[in-house]
Amino acid sequence: MKANEIHDLDSVQQVSNMKYIDNYYSRTKSVQVASASLGEKLSAEVCVIGGGLAGVSTALGLAERGRSAVLLEANQIGWGASGRNGGFVASGFSQNPLVLIEKLGLAHAKQLYTLTQKAYELIQLRVKDVEAEIKSPIQGTVTASWFNDSDGLQDYIHTMNTEFGESFEYWSKEKINDMYLTSRYHCGYLEPDTSHFQSLNYALHTADMASNAGARIFEQSPVTKVVGINSDSARWKISTPNGEVTADHIVYACSGYIGSLQSKLSRATLPVATYVLLTEPLGARLKTAIRAPYAVSDNRFSSNYYRIVQNDQLLWGGRVSMFHPSQQALKKIMLKDLLSVYPQLQGIRGEVAWGGYMGYARHKMPQLGQLKPGEWYCQGFGGHGMATTTMGGELIASAIANNDDTWQAFAPFGLDYVGKPFGPVIAQLAYWSYQIQDAIKSQLSR
Repeated sequence: MKANEIHDLDSVQQVSNMKYIDNYYSRTKSVQVASASLGEKLSAEVCVIGGGLAGVSTALGLAERGRSAVLLEANQIGWGASGRNGGFVASGFSQNPLVLIEKLGLAHAKQLYTLTQKAYELIQLRVKDVEAEIKSPIQGTVTASWFNDSDGLQDYIHTMNTEFGESFEYWSKEKINDMYLTSRYHCGYLEPDTSHFQSLNYALHTADMASNAGARIFEQSPVTKVVGINSDSARWKISTPNGEVTADHIVYACSGYIGSLQSKLSRATLPVATYVLLTEPLGARLKTAIRAPYAVSDNRFSSNYYRIVQNDQLLWGGRVSMFHPSQQALKKIMLKDLLSVYPQLQGIRGEVAWGGYMGYARHKMPQLGQLKPGEWYCQGFGGHGMATTTMGGELIASAIANNDDTWQAFAPFGLDYVGKPFGPVIAQLAYWSYQIQDAIKSQLSR
């Protein structure tokens, strides 16, 4: 950025004073964070922009390393995707590990995957004393195969267990159909080392940890301008409607809500809407469909994912879209998806349905790095963000505080242009094409 060059936010980013949308997480939120709107001029070593999991993880990592950090959030902590997702916490990325091996080689792929495993372990430590408010008592996720390809699935499990240190357990068609009473699944595998969180409580807990460690957190403080103070941008001035921060470093952690705050990041970020439904309490009817306690996702590109919450309600997620249906329309859409898997639940109702933006990169990997010295970014966690955001925050915090260059392992995954302003249309067309491919592959496998 040249001296006095200004980045302005678009109308989406200028929306502030927004409360959490109605969803399962906002309804069951039990963790509080003491914060206020920025109304003064502050100076800090680092200013983090964005109060989702990436931002609060970065602020926490900086504070734990003794660096002064200010975090600015336009709305509320966890207001976006971080506080309204499926709540699945697992190692890995949105991109298939086998693709990473093909692109990078085995050693590099294992290095990246190991970073997510370490992040998963760190998350477990961070919630150790507050598990009742955040973590489901049931661990484990079943990946159900929509396709009749037992040999291929077992080869994948073998690679994950031998090369990436996982402990996946193959489930035959008989076993998976005994646990999940649907004709859709052919076989599957259990990932035992996964967790399921009340994701908004987790985001708030992480922010609270950052605050207790010394970071200063401000909600309802949308950034309106970022200015490089001198020719080499050794200092930055970050403006909000009622306050200002000067800092040696800035970290953009806005992802799908970046707007036009930073043009290079905006061009590399595709905000994609996805949806979640919470059913009414199902009581004894739940056992007519689901007999296992584990969360589930399937292996289609156009996949469903779901888990049991509150003992007998289903939290059902899926779809990628550029559209924004009303809540009533969205309930019907998501119930139709649910009933296509479990028709025996015909007649159940949706209690609440919601959507939100995820930030995707074309390569389906996190985008971590710096645009120039002192100007950092930590984004692109769509589809697999509960653990990778912690990883990203730790890497950027360590880079700033300790000159650690581990983040450069992500250099092959840069800021690829996503086709804006036509990106959402392209993504929607791609999603429909993948749905067709899933249907053809499923039919052929039968």
